[in-house]
Amino acid sequence: MLFSRETGEMIALMNASEITAIRTAAVSAVATRLLAREDAHQLAIIGAGVQARTHLAALNEVCSIKHARIACRNIERAQELVREMQPRFAFPIEPVKSNEEAVRGADLIVTATSSQEPVLYKDWISPGAHVNAIGTHSPNSREIDSATMAAARIFVDRRESALNEAGDYLLAANEGLINAESIVGEIGELLIGTKQGRNSVDEITLFKSLGLAIEDVACAEYLYQKALSRNFGTWVNL
Repeated sequence: MLFSRETGEMIALMNASEITAIRTAAVSAVATRLLAREDAHQLAIIGAGVQARTHLAALNEVCSIKHARIACRNIERAQELVREMQPRFAFPIEPVKSNEEAVRGADLIVTATSSQEPVLYKDWISPGAHVNAIGTHSPNSREIDSATMAAARIFVDRRESALNEAGDYLLAANEGLINAESIVGEIGELLIGTKQGRNSVDEITLFKSLGLAIEDVACAEYLYQKALSRNFGTWVNL
């Protein structure tokens, strides 16, 4: 539900799941534009759900992707995703059988799973790669191994949330490999220029996404204004 800032009245009712799917990938695209190398073009996605689909579309808006590989515990789901999404893109999308096969040689990596244990390991990651870690949202689960967290230049959407909720950070911190200072900054700080992003072409950068309510609100407001301008949607007098 979207409410007016001026009157407090409800002005729109929208599909929250769809908005979350779009805005999560859009925020990853912003992080990728800010942190990935300009010549990054090999994409690996671990996971074959909704976020894999929206991330294919979003990252294609900010990078010149030449090839994408999709890995999933069930290869049939990866194959299904490729059949569905390939007609939308000029670059080839390939289903592969293992996470390692997807990641080797990639310079753009997305982890979009519900895994409790790491699905991405430092030994697989090429120098200079950028990682968007978006799948886990609890203190006791993670997609990224501790070695990657220790090696990467880490950015988050909100520091407070990451320090309290992100298992990718917390479990590596519990092992003594990183601490609060290892989080370089928030994406917002990169956007306003108070934090420095990538320092070198060989550096691994990582964006840990947990999601913020303000992202949903901003997306909903944008869609509402777009619907007004195009006379879309169903209008109801209450």
